[in-house]
Formats: sequence, C-alpha cells, structure tokens
Amino acid sequence: MSTCLPFTKYRKEAEVAILSVLRACYLTKNVQDTLVNQDTLIKKDKSPVTVADLSAQSLISLHLLDHFPQDPIIGEEDTSELQANASLRERVIKLVNEGFEREEGWGKGKTFTEDEVLKAIDAGSAEGGDKGRFWTIVSDPLSFDGTSGFIRHQQYAVCLALIIDGQVELGVIGCPNLGPEPAKIGEEIIPNGKGVLMIAVKGEGSYSRPLTSESYTKLTLPSTPPPENPLTFLESVESGHSAHSIQARIGELLDVKRPSLRMDSQAKYACLGRGEGGVYLRIPTKYVGGKEYNEKIWDHASGSLLIAESGGICTDMFGKPLDFGVGRTLNGNEGIVAAGKDIHAKAVEAVKKAVEEVGSK
Repeated sequence: MSTCLPFTKYRKEAEVAILSVLRACYLTKNVQDTLVNQDTLIKKDKSPVTVADLSAQSLISLHLLDHFPQDPIIGEEDTSELQANASLRERVIKLVNEGFEREEGWGKGKTFTEDEVLKAIDAGSAEGGDKGRFWTIVSDPLSFDGTSGFIRHQQYAVCLALIIDGQVELGVIGCPNLGPEPAKIGEEIIPNGKGVLMIAVKGEGSYSRPLTSESYTKLTLPSTPPPENPLTFLESVESGHSAHSIQARIGELLDVKRPSLRMDSQAKYACLGRGEGGVYLRIPTKYVGGKEYNEKIWDHASGSLLIAESGGICTDMFGKPLDFGVGRTLNGNEGIVAAGKDIHAKAVEAVKKAVEEVGSK
C-alpha cells in the first residue's frame, strides 16, 4: 500500500480506500473496454454496467470487511439480480477475482468464493445515521447519474467515503477516463487520459494523483473563476437528472457566457475540485414537472468533501449544509450547489430566484 500519503489522519483507512478504489477503477474500465459496445447502446442492454457495478461494490467491500469488520457499509446494490441469473453471477465472481490481480497490496492474487463475493455485495445494506462510523460506496456505471456516460465510453467514477457521526471524514474518487488536460467547454467531456484518483481528508486538504502513479498534487478551487477561465456550469448530461431549463435561467442571472460542461457521475466534483468550471448545479426535475427524487448519500459524500477541502462550498440548492446522518438518502436536502467560496452565495441566490420564477408561472 501507499507510503507517501499527504495526510496524518486516517492513514490506514486512506490506504485501504485508495487500494480498493484503484482496483475497482481497473475492473470497471476493463468492462467498459471489452463488454460495452455499439450493440449494447442500441439494445439498451444494461448487463455490462450491472456486472461492473456489482463487481466493484463487492471488490471494495471485501477490502473493508477484512480491515474494518465492525464498520457498516452502505452500497447501492444487492444480489437479488445475481441470485436469479447464473451467467451474470459467474461474470461478477470472475471479475472480482481478476480485480485482485491488479496493484500490490492486501489480497493480491487471492481467490474469493461465490459465497464471499455475494456476501460482500449484500454487506452494503446498512442504514447509516448520525452516530458511529460507516462507509458508503458507489460505482457510477450504474448510479442514477453515471450509467449513460459508462455506456457511451465517457466519464464515470468509482467512489468511497468514510462517514463518522454524520460527517464525511474521508473521500476517494476514481475517474478512469479523466486526464490532466482541461475539459472541453460546451461538450460532454471525452476520455482524455489514463485516469485520475482524488482523495480528501477532513481538515487536511484534497489531492489528485494519476491512477498509475503515487505522485500527489494539492488541489485548490479558486474562490471565483479567474479571467482566463470564466464561469462555467458543470451539469449532468441527461436532462432527466437535473432541470436544465432552470439551470439555464440561473446562468442568465449569473451572467454566464460559456456553454455548460456536461458529464455524468462524480467526475463533475473531480473537475470542479481542480478548478474547472466554477459551479456544479443539480436542480431537481420536480420543478419542471419531473418525479420526486431524494439524492443518495453515495452520490455526493466523496464529492462534497473534495470541494470543501479544495477550498469551496458544497450545499443543497438553498444553501443548507448536506446532512449525511439521516440515512441512505439526503432527504433533508434538495438539489446541489457546489462552487468556490465567493461564487457560492451568488449561485444560491440565483437558484432561489429562478425557482421562484418557475413557481409564479
């Protein structure tokens, strides 16, 4: 495991989290490169992303169960689909064991039984709360905001966070298709590198490193975008994931001139944390006639800490702190606004005004 971590707190937790997320990144990338193809896109066949998501959750959980057996785990998936599908089950078991062939460290070359792999997935059934420690995992290939990017061979993320007494203390985000090059404004960000991993520890900052190197770079999110990189929104690709029309009005109120940078998954947090974009917006679609939806803690735990430790602010759309101590969802919050410190308050005010305008029509 890594011996050059730039943190003093939670060193063992950070080492285990990094190792497991790295392995999960390689696992999911292998699925994306070999199982997701044009035929998958046409047929809307979700089995490759199901395999990737379940395999990643099992692989990460196996690390946690060995090193921190008393810590509950919150994951998105369970084994109900695998129990009824022998073919999917066999593929998941194979991928998990192949995942332990990558990266030196705990479990290298170990083989896990079907029972161990399945139990690791179902270990993610904890309910969370505001007391004690627990972990939350998401492999964005099959998250609410990541499936499309994975199928399109674009951005997705694998994330793991440690939450203690309702506070996110450690967060890791692995983005297998993200590179060091600046994002292309006005387009969905295309794969432009061999992957990056970002890690944040509460009170000790945030850092980025390549997947292939333990060279850490400290992250800094400017309080306001510099003149050479004017304000741009980071948004979901799919309009079903956030209210793009309201977000366009927010852009008018903030005098945003550049097209939004759109991508799936917590890769948006990763880009914002290193100073790309300026504001990450997620306005619930219920304000434009969509369905009610409670954000899940696994989709925002790592990213929110990354933004805070990079020098920014991440709240809900009304400026309320995100509450990770009420269970598996953020049901005490609505939407997301993340930005540099000077921009955040202005963005929240613009959100309130835009939402009021919609309500008055």
